[in-house]
Amino acid sequence: EISLTTAVVDEAIARNASVIVSYHPPIFRGLKALTLKTPLQSSLLQCAAHGISIYSPHSALDSVWGGLNDWLADGVLHGKENGSISSLSGDKVSPDGVVEGGEGRLVTLSSAITMSVLENRIKKHLKLSQIQVGYASSPNAQSALIRTVAICAGSGGSMLTGKEADVYFTGEMSHHEILAAVAAGTHVILCGHDNTERGYLPDLASKLRHELECERDADPGSAITGVEVIVSQKDQHLLQIV
Repeated sequence: EISLTTAVVDEAIARNASVIVSYHPPIFRGLKALTLKTPLQSSLLQCAAHGISIYSPHSALDSVWGGLNDWLADGVLHGKENGSISSLSGDKVSPDGVVEGGEGRLVTLSSAITMSVLENRIKKHLKLSQIQVGYASSPNAQSALIRTVAICAGSGGSMLTGKEADVYFTGEMSHHEILAAVAAGTHVILCGHDNTERGYLPDLASKLRHELECERDADPGSAITGVEVIVSQKDQHLLQIV
């Protein structure tokens, strides 16, 4: 699931889960106490009482090759043959010298497409009927030709600002970040913070199942035999358009 809400915790308890993989870390700032006075702390205590561990891959899942930002990039490319994907900045290098990922993604299309085509690709990939778009000052903006798209899942303002690209594609940016981007000639596509993340969950679940199967094959007597990976049905986007 994306966030550790009370509904997700109740679902995990009802399903007798032993681990919750929560993309967003439930603790962003240090806690001086754990009480029942806030929903978050109450959820953490309930997990502890029921023996449920919580793992949050967040930034690592964003950065690794084949992770969340690559999933978003795949939706923009609409086929590997249509261009290339590279890290936007900050390659992540292992101690062995292998580049294992990087911050953000930059999609470079082999052939330019219009903003209208890009918008439809993104809506289809994220299964959204509406997205927010900020057009750079130009006539017939939806017909503008696009070759490069800078991507950051979730809140991408701080990562995207100042990067060279025809379009910034992320979940959310601040008002002034949008103003600066559009004034600099860069189009902005915003889809809602967790709308850029939730669609990756089935892929993550599939990867986890594959890794567990490999572990079971290597050690049939392993304690992970019988482990089931379930995508939460209670994890939902909190905002609705009315």
